[in-house]
Amino acid sequence: MATMLTMMFSIVLAGLAFHRMHLLSALLCLEGMMLTIFMGLSLWPSQLSSTPLMAPLLMLTMSACEAGLGLSLMVATARSHGNDNLKTLNLLQC
Repeated sequence: MATMLTMMFSIVLAGLAFHRMHLLSALLCLEGMMLTIFMGLSLWPSQLSSTPLMAPLLMLTMSACEAGLGLSLMVATARSHGNDNLKTLNLLQC
């Protein structure tokens, strides 16, 4: 199970490294990473035969907040620059 989660995380990380042309694709890769971490945290207590922890719920809450913030930044970028292409953004300009 751990090897599958590690493989999923590395595939999504490679997707983030190689396909970051648009902000939406970068956000989707980040969400895939968060989903993999959530699955790992959810399956961890069952492997240890202990009581469920609060960490998966807290991580899922932070992931939802991150997704909302990322989508709002994408909408603001698309409105101000006309697209979500990361190569056309000048991040040093005010």
